[in-house]
Amino acid sequence: MNTADLGLPVDVPSTALFTDQYELTMLRAALKAGTAERRSVFEVFTRRLPNGRRYGVVAGTGRVLDAVENFRFDPGVLGFLRERQIVDEETLEWLAGYRFGGDIWGYPEGEVYFPGSPIMRVEGSFAECVLLETVILSILNHDSAIAAAASRMASAAGDRPLIEMGARRTHELAAVAAARAAYVGGFATTSDLAAGFRYGIPTVGTSAHAFTLLHDRERDAFQAQVETLGRGTTLLVDTYDVAEAVRTAVEVAGPELGAVRIDSGDLLLVAHRVRQQLDELGATDTKIIVTSDLDEYAIASLAAAPVDAYGVGTQLVTGSGHPTSSMVYKLVARADSADPKAPLVPVAKKSSGGKMSVGGRKWAARRLDADGIAEAEVVGTGPVPAELADRQLLVPLVRGGTVVAREPLDVPRDRHIAARANLPLSATQLSRGEPVLPTEYVHGRSGS
Repeated sequence: MNTADLGLPVDVPSTALFTDQYELTMLRAALKAGTAERRSVFEVFTRRLPNGRRYGVVAGTGRVLDAVENFRFDPGVLGFLRERQIVDEETLEWLAGYRFGGDIWGYPEGEVYFPGSPIMRVEGSFAECVLLETVILSILNHDSAIAAAASRMASAAGDRPLIEMGARRTHELAAVAAARAAYVGGFATTSDLAAGFRYGIPTVGTSAHAFTLLHDRERDAFQAQVETLGRGTTLLVDTYDVAEAVRTAVEVAGPELGAVRIDSGDLLLVAHRVRQQLDELGATDTKIIVTSDLDEYAIASLAAAPVDAYGVGTQLVTGSGHPTSSMVYKLVARADSADPKAPLVPVAKKSSGGKMSVGGRKWAARRLDADGIAEAEVVGTGPVPAELADRQLLVPLVRGGTVVAREPLDVPRDRHIAARANLPLSATQLSRGEPVLPTEYVHGRSGS
């Protein structure tokens, strides 16, 4: 596995240290207690959606699969653990041969989810599963938050394309993951070349204000850009006077000018004025792109404006106010011995304070109404009711340690569009509200 495919610096050999120390100390104690090999089931879920959100979006699954494959304790990693005395030699010997050999099931990437949805289920020995907790959560929490924000923005934008351009507003590696998640959530392109290189996302970009300021005259900057990139380029017109810049842009490029970009001011008012001016100058096919700290609410407010595309940065890569999805990774069932045939026993946290969990190995299905629209998220243990058998949501991702669910990034992107369209219409409302689907629990026998 090429670490570049994981969004990692080339000098990071594996994902094994993308973890919290207590995963390894639990492993050490479990090995000593003789419980490390007990068959176990962990599930990823969230107890609640971010305040006001109507649905969540599963994103990062492909990155999780890469991370699991690349979770290896090579000599450098083992040397670090030995030097810090984080674990003993017996545990180091066990880690040296670590390869996840269990099964992973999950909601397919791009699918929507709700409170209690078992978004991912990891099965194997306690030892092999517990080590993956942190890296799985770090990927899913981040990417799903970005995809949810992207989905809301895409709903607000309608048929107008969205450009992801937030790389300068977040960590350089997070920027690549954010661009990927945004594409899953409905964005059309990214300005981040690393995301284009690693994930095949279409990339775009022309010039910033610095290019205009570099030249003695705005006309000179426009002339240089058009001569280099062609008449179909996008010219930035708000460095000085917008009206004068639009006039100059059309004079330089002619009516074949591809687009103008507006990055400041009252975007609604300025867009109307620019559209009128372009039309009067004969540039009727020249498009208008707006940027400037947009979020889903700003995009929705521009629905009546003559805008052709939106560029979004800061608000997207920070989850539009919700940078995490609050997902957790909990043990929900385990065997009472290391015997591979020992039955699973449901287990669950019972403490107060809103952090209780539901024990048992779960399935999930989405019930539809008479019109074929989703009406409930049904989560259960034991047998799946016959009427829900063909509506189950979890699919196999890893079998016996082998990834079985790789897919091109366009597949989860299209899947999300279809999943969102299958929700009640109120799912796309930006006003604050409860999850658009209730979660119903069906309790049954939850053995192996």
